[in-house]
Amino acid sequence: MTKKYDVNIKQNVNQFNEDIKKTGSYIYTVEKLSSRISNLRSSRGIAESFNFNGKTVLDVGCGDGTYTLEFPTLGVNSILGLDPAETAIEIAKVKAHERGLDLKVKFDVGNIYDLDNYTTNNNLDCIVLRGVLHHVSNPERAIAGLTNFKGTVIVLEPNGNNPLLKLIEKYSHYHISHEERSFSPSTIKSWFINAGFKIYSKKVINIVPTFCPDRMARILHTIEPLIEFIPLIRDITCGQSIIVARK
Repeated sequence: MTKKYDVNIKQNVNQFNEDIKKTGSYIYTVEKLSSRISNLRSSRGIAESFNFNGKTVLDVGCGDGTYTLEFPTLGVNSILGLDPAETAIEIAKVKAHERGLDLKVKFDVGNIYDLDNYTTNNNLDCIVLRGVLHHVSNPERAIAGLTNFKGTVIVLEPNGNNPLLKLIEKYSHYHISHEERSFSPSTIKSWFINAGFKIYSKKVINIVPTFCPDRMARILHTIEPLIEFIPLIRDITCGQSIIVARK
């Protein structure tokens, strides 16, 4: 483990390791209706944002591998998942082996501040950052570190323009213990522009909170397509933003 990693590690990495030890997975990937609906919308949003067929992909902040293992269905040539939580990576490797995907899907312990070994040889087509930036100590520096990368970066983050989300981050025990925070899409865009990227697309999606009662999840899921279609309303109501940046 490098000094670079030690300097930038946050307490939430330890918290995520503890989550895995207690339950065998992350709380937000368990079989709760709201989690399933929300995660499926996020996965569909990422799948629609880029043609993954035949591509080589790096999934940074992959956690327990739940979402990384979805990429073979999108036709990727290969994908490597990186995460600083060692216990999560152990679980991810087991999942890949159990599903017979361990030749196409690999996992390793690593962190977003130290990606030079993966980005400088230009063998990567795409880097996916799904729910990563709001967990790291210096997200702007993390994006700046991608300067040498010549491909596509896909970011999915909590929508920092959502006022309800800001309240949840302030008062939710889960969000506090995992050091959750959110940034406006315009802020994230500025980080990429400063790092020499051009913004290819940006949208906000998903109005179903990960942790909410089943009845509420069903109602919100029903009206979600309408909310996502209405300008201004969607900007403050949707819970996530997807930004695609390219060199």
